[in-house]
Amino acid sequence: MNILFIGDIVGKAGRRALRRFLPQLQDEAEAQLTVVNAENAAGGFGVTAGVLEELLEKNEIDVLTSGNHIWDKREALELIQTEPRLLRPHNYPLGTPGSGWVVATGSNGVQVGVLNIMGTVFMHPTLDCPFYCADAILEKKPANVKVVLVDFHAEATSEKVAMGWYLDGRVSGVVGTHTHVPTADERVLPGGTAHISDVGMTGCYNSVIGMETSGVLKRFVERVPERFEVASGPASVCGVVIDIDETTGTSRGIARVRADEKG
Repeated sequence: MNILFIGDIVGKAGRRALRRFLPQLQDEAEAQLTVVNAENAAGGFGVTAGVLEELLEKNEIDVLTSGNHIWDKREALELIQTEPRLLRPHNYPLGTPGSGWVVATGSNGVQVGVLNIMGTVFMHPTLDCPFYCADAILEKKPANVKVVLVDFHAEATSEKVAMGWYLDGRVSGVVGTHTHVPTADERVLPGGTAHISDVGMTGCYNSVIGMETSGVLKRFVERVPERFEVASGPASVCGVVIDIDETTGTSRGIARVRADEKG
């Protein structure tokens, strides 16, 4: 089966590009399941009820993952308890609303486990160990769920690569999110796990990782507080498509995908 994973949606430009290009990318990939990271979808920080409704009603999305910005809009605390397709990192403490694990069914009838976890290196807040969290989920995973995709939301490339090797042969794919810059290290590891350090973002690339350059440069150069604004203009959709043997859960291939608005 083919799974299409789309990187972090950033603001209105990212949502617009997703609506425009997702059907095309799904057709080209012959995707049976689509997972999208939505943690920056509402003004660059978090998700609102309106944005969640827009994403799920105007796009064919099976699972929405997230990361450290999931609680930036307070209403997400309630949304995540009523919408099972919306995940937060599973290594939040016990009792945190929502879940980071869901079993979704692809259009081909295959059940797919999707796990959302967050790294600890240079990340805030510091959560429970993502490696042990993944172990715990895999130990309890239903035996009939052979295909498992992990969204590892982390800053450090080394931690993302380490997670790929740690789970090699135990999950179908480990895809990195959070840094908004696509990496060129996509590969299938020896044990059959597809891996990429970061799939990139779905947003405006004439920016600093999705934010207007002026405010970001002011903070870097002048070292003064400055409010970040989501960049506007032409946007791009970035992600990967993973080819998986649904009978074994091992991956046969992984390829980056990208679609760009002109302007």
